[in-house]
Amino acid sequence: MIADLLARSLAEAGYAVDVAPDRAAALMYFEIETYDLIILDITLPGTSGGGTELCREIRANDTQVPLLMLETLDSPTARARGLDAGADDSLVKPFQLVELLARVRALLRRSPRAVPPVLEAQGVRLYPASRSAERGARQIFLTAKEYAVLEYLMRNAGSVVSSSELIDHAWDQNYDGVSNVVQTYIRYLRQKLTAAGEPDIIETRRGSGYVIAADP
Repeated sequence: MIADLLARSLAEAGYAVDVAPDRAAALMYFEIETYDLIILDITLPGTSGGGTELCREIRANDTQVPLLMLETLDSPTARARGLDAGADDSLVKPFQLVELLARVRALLRRSPRAVPPVLEAQGVRLYPASRSAERGARQIFLTAKEYAVLEYLMRNAGSVVSSSELIDHAWDQNYDGVSNVVQTYIRYLRQKLTAAGEPDIIETRRGSGYVIAADP
């Protein structure tokens, strides 16, 4: 129940979320996907050591991915156990969603993989902290999915990004919707980013994907 609630809340906040019900699934997901952050429950099934054991396994393969441990006991010993296993932060259940989301944002800001405070390309400025965009003096309002697609394109400015890469970044791995969803959101972004007389900054490379040119 907690996992489902967290997944829905994080998705509503604009994140793409995969939920692993046990250690085996978590390790499989971790091997095939690159994640920006992991939230790990100390009581995770499928291992004698719970989330602490899985935390050590993850850290043995990736020392950089931010990891938030959900604890059941509010004690220095319990928190120290998770931190010593490799967690970057811990939160005791029950907790308020507003605090969890704040900790997620803080961990992502401190991550070695964090995006800069402002992304700029072709006259567009994207602010990850507020998830807003500007072009010239014009403020651009984006939905969570529009922001996720634009952020990935601007983070990779100068490189062609395929539709499958965008789906991996902006949708979870269970996405099985229409095949033209990326094309649809690119159209939405072009409508919002391009006012009368402004050039389109998103270029389509047929058969390859989309690219926003990097600034010189």
